[in-house]
Amino acid sequence: MTQTSENVTWLTQEAYDQLKAELDYLSGPARVEIAKKIEAAREEGDLRENGGYHAAKEEQGKQELRVRQLTQLLEHAKVGEAPADTGVVAPGMVVTIAFDGDPDDTLTFLLASREYASADVETYSPQSPLGTGVMGKKIGDAAEYELPNGAKAAVKILEAKPYSG
Repeated sequence: MTQTSENVTWLTQEAYDQLKAELDYLSGPARVEIAKKIEAAREEGDLRENGGYHAAKEEQGKQELRVRQLTQLLEHAKVGEAPADTGVVAPGMVVTIAFDGDPDDTLTFLLASREYASADVETYSPQSPLGTGVMGKKIGDAAEYELPNGAKAAVKILEAKPYSG
């Protein structure tokens, strides 16, 4: 999954279905659950000193924020195919790089939107400095990107394979 502009987010069908299921849960059963928690806490009395009530309201706020994020994301989503296994770095690929000067210093990451972050592998956005630096490069190519301090970092692409979940 990747955002190619501010308004369009490319998703695999699997990613779209996963995010849609999360939205359906949060805007349906989860809303009912949080409303029950708030009502139960409200019945405990004085709301100014009611920690359970305030915690439930905070949870509700976070949940509603996520609903708005998912709604906006899915409204602007375009469903496409997973990237081909061509060895060219593209969104949806798991990329392994070696940092220049130290071939043992490697990093493996998923090049995708943070919405599709995986617990199995670190995720970098295609719009991040590293993401833009490696995009379109082939296995064996060198790439350069800008660090937060303005310095440049050089890396070599060791591997690029489609993310399999």
